[in-house]
Amino acid sequence: MRNKIIFALVGLGILGALVSAYLHARPSNPQPPAFAPASNPSGDAIFANGIVESYQAQGENINIYPEVAGTVAKVLVAEGQAVTRGTPLVAIDDSVQRAVESQQEAAAAAALAQLNSLKALPRAETLEVSRAQAEMAAASLKSAQDQLAKQQRAFALDPHSVSREVLDNEINAVKVAKANLDVVTKQLELVKAGAWVYDLQNQERQYDVATRAAAAAQALLAKYVVKAPADGVVLSVQTTIGAYVSPQGAYNAYTQGFDPMVVMGQSASAGYMAVRCYIDEILIPRLPPSDQLQARMFIRGSSISVPMELVRVQPYVSPKIQLSNQRQEKVDLRVLPVIFRFVPPPGARVYPGELVDVYVGGKGLSAPSDPTATTGRK
Repeated sequence: MRNKIIFALVGLGILGALVSAYLHARPSNPQPPAFAPASNPSGDAIFANGIVESYQAQGENINIYPEVAGTVAKVLVAEGQAVTRGTPLVAIDDSVQRAVESQQEAAAAAALAQLNSLKALPRAETLEVSRAQAEMAAASLKSAQDQLAKQQRAFALDPHSVSREVLDNEINAVKVAKANLDVVTKQLELVKAGAWVYDLQNQERQYDVATRAAAAAQALLAKYVVKAPADGVVLSVQTTIGAYVSPQGAYNAYTQGFDPMVVMGQSASAGYMAVRCYIDEILIPRLPPSDQLQARMFIRGSSISVPMELVRVQPYVSPKIQLSNQRQEKVDLRVLPVIFRFVPPPGARVYPGELVDVYVGGKGLSAPSDPTATTGRK
């Protein structure tokens, strides 16, 4: 009886294994894809990777770096905010530069005061003192001359009444008094003449130097508030209060490199957005002429494709590192940047920095008269 039960269990196990093998081996219908992958809309179109940018008449997104180094004190805008030219974006701690600017302004004020004092010469008080000194020197000379005259008359009447030494001393006293009057008179003329022209020129130059230094310090102080260089929208703020920034940019702890402190671009509400495509150098000879060049963009993760029109071909073939910012190829592969523009389709959210698939070809690729048309793929 026991053997029968064992054989029955073994048979049931074998039967279950066969059924399980059959069920697992039976093919199942695959789930339909969430979206259709990009396919070549034309037989001779060239595939290229592209990156969405805000539309600029020239160049690309505005990468803003501070011109001075310091700690961020305030972030005055938010990402996605529309700003006008001159709008303050980020304020950097300027306490040290503000003190330097005050010092330079004080030095300029001191130099101006010194210049004005030279121009105001002679002072009335100084002139009065010099005149009084001249009058006193003249009186001293008159007194010495009178004393000499008395001694000379006495000597003439009686040579023994006045010694020769006394007479010589009186003569010397008159000479000293004359010399002193001459010095004081010239000093009075010098005071009347005012400041020397070379002293004025030297002080004017010192004042000019101090003024320029104060203006430079003030201009540098203004650099501690980073302002928008043009109208647009703030795409990215890559710093925060307390972070250190420098002319190299803001340090990114994730990439361990320096990034722009603020990235700006044109708002999508302005009408157009741009796509920067990178054509491999071996495919450049296959590009149609510029007047026939068109493209179609495929938004990844959706079935939306958008025709685009040419803006310009950037005539500089560069290394193929723009999309990843890293050189991973073992050989020097280069690409040609080509910029197209498009109108964002209704209902589709497209952001600067997004990667898209692009097919570039001739006139048959898309109709230039309807750049807003979209094509859904099922």
